[in-house]
Amino acid sequence: MSLKPKVALSQDFLARLAKIPGSVQGKILKWALKFQNDPTSSGINYESINGARDPNLKSVRVDQDWRGIVFKPPAGDVYVLLYVDHHDDAYRWAEGKKLAVNPVTGALQVFAVESVMEPVLAQARSEAATHREIETEAPSASLFGEQSDHELLSLGAPAELLGQLRSIATDVELDALQSLLPVEAYEGLFLVAAGDTVAQVLGARETRVDQKVNTDDFAGAIETPESQARFIVVADEETMTAILNAPLAQWRVFLHPTQRKLSIGDRSGSMRVLGGAGTGKTVLAMHRAKWLAENRASSDSKVFFTTFTRNLAADIEDNLKTLCPPATMQKIEVKNLDAWVHGFLRRHKYEHAIIYNRNAGEAAEAWQRALALQDTSMGLPSTFYEEELERVVLAQGVTTRDEYRMAKRAGRGTILSRSKRDAIWPVFEEYRAQLASRKLKEVDDAYRDAVSLLRNAPVTYCAAVIDETQDFGPQALKLLRAMLPTGENDLFFVGDGHQRIYSRNRAAMSACGINIRGRSRKLYLNYRTTEEIRLQAVAVLEGCEVDDLDDGSDEVKRYKSISHGPAPEHLQFQHLDEALRAIDVIAAASRDGGESLCVIAPTQAMTEAVARHLKECDISTKLLGPEERDQPDSTTVRIATMHRAKGLEFDEVALLIPEAWGKSGDRAQDQRRLQYVAMTRAKRKVTVIRY
Repeated sequence: MSLKPKVALSQDFLARLAKIPGSVQGKILKWALKFQNDPTSSGINYESINGARDPNLKSVRVDQDWRGIVFKPPAGDVYVLLYVDHHDDAYRWAEGKKLAVNPVTGALQVFAVESVMEPVLAQARSEAATHREIETEAPSASLFGEQSDHELLSLGAPAELLGQLRSIATDVELDALQSLLPVEAYEGLFLVAAGDTVAQVLGARETRVDQKVNTDDFAGAIETPESQARFIVVADEETMTAILNAPLAQWRVFLHPTQRKLSIGDRSGSMRVLGGAGTGKTVLAMHRAKWLAENRASSDSKVFFTTFTRNLAADIEDNLKTLCPPATMQKIEVKNLDAWVHGFLRRHKYEHAIIYNRNAGEAAEAWQRALALQDTSMGLPSTFYEEELERVVLAQGVTTRDEYRMAKRAGRGTILSRSKRDAIWPVFEEYRAQLASRKLKEVDDAYRDAVSLLRNAPVTYCAAVIDETQDFGPQALKLLRAMLPTGENDLFFVGDGHQRIYSRNRAAMSACGINIRGRSRKLYLNYRTTEEIRLQAVAVLEGCEVDDLDDGSDEVKRYKSISHGPAPEHLQFQHLDEALRAIDVIAAASRDGGESLCVIAPTQAMTEAVARHLKECDISTKLLGPEERDQPDSTTVRIATMHRAKGLEFDEVALLIPEAWGKSGDRAQDQRRLQYVAMTRAKRKVTVIRY
């Protein structure tokens, strides 16, 4: 009995399907299911494509107008749905493409043929020369002149394109070819051009370059990790239906080779992964949680997945439910850390309530009574005391005068002698006493109490995955360390110091008992935001020191976006009313173009003003408040604060900010980080509106 042929979907197929009108998607789904059931059926009429460089690419009729482009092997049993489009456009796509097996990595690759690449290279060179006004300048040396053919192939370069790739002399030329190359080839070449060695690039992947490769074995090639970054073998109709019904959710199906390597397998201890906005950190974290739940969780242990805010935790839980089967989800617990601490302490009959706002209710009264003890002769403002409490006393878990005398105060500016610290300490001591009389505790102090309880009442987690690590302070990291014994697969952190918007207290992992030595990695490629948006967003942070979450600094020169688009537009107005009218125009254009738009502003009051104005203009809106969930498939204009927009993404962002925002003052750096986060929510377009 012969085995059923393999049928695979390519990432290009799903990307194109997501852009096709819903009325046509139903036809394509019906056709794809029929194809998946039996690609050798006599009812499937494979047609050759005149002008195609690859004779194995065939056209298959969906209806009178639409055609699918399919890889039909000359021998073997793997068929691949590569693309779908109107008849002429589908044929044009196929004429310029080839599918082949890389002779060194063994990966299945789709790439543009030389005749397509040459004019793209020529245009890039011409535009660069015109820009520099040096058209007669002699060509520069090749970016990849020092690498052997074997090394270029091992990076993922297709064998047929080695000549063109060796002619590349500038980063601009390499960028121009990005969409025409396999993603691992572009990434590898980019990193080598940036200064990495080939060995360093391969070390971050699962790529094997020491094996004998049969370039005619397409069925074997599609099983390699590199191939699985852009192809998925669909074993049954149920899986095919689930994928085709949500073509936008490609993160569930495809993982870049670097992400895949980080998401699977055992680690000897705690691990940290850094990455800028849009590099897929949260996707990686979810796939890691899935692997741990399916391979390392037992009947009496779970994987704990946590992040900073309640909204992000809820979004992650929803996404995990689409990624994981029910049996796997039963082994994953998703909660933001504050909610976990609240539940844990309540179960242990903790008598204190945790305060999250020091400036309201009984906490505010307690703080004012404590401030009455300040030594006015020192001339320190009340804001100094609050920041000293937040960034020194609570962050470091200082509980006595002697500990305060020895506490580190890096970055606090004001130098305090021992006598001055002794004069200041009574304010903090009184504040805690006032809270205790009201049965209240600061969050950081409650974390420390939870650590104490864990010594005698350990929880049963096999591993923890932590998203948005940059927003956790020292006491939070110490709590996470206390939740699991040190050992294999214990803690998996992802984060980005550029996006620290909740905690001003940097937390060095090593100082919190977390050892990541030799287990730290970075994601460089941004899959969400265009390079033009990324560059301007990074420029906003100029002068802001960005840390690596472990007492070091994070450089950005290797971060890169794989897509391009228009540069962010900047609009300036004198009054808010004028700015709101500009948002009308942007909202109407996004609605007409079917693009998702989010208007982002610093405060809740500003978002409410935007919502009122757009509703008066009969524009459908949804104000994303602290408890509001977003619907990613909605074309309604969403409105959110900068904090609420964290973790979301949209086709377009309109950022409304006051003129002085981020330019001066004690909070300028915090404001600029918020602006960075807001701008990087956009996939294609950003408009910054100041008034």
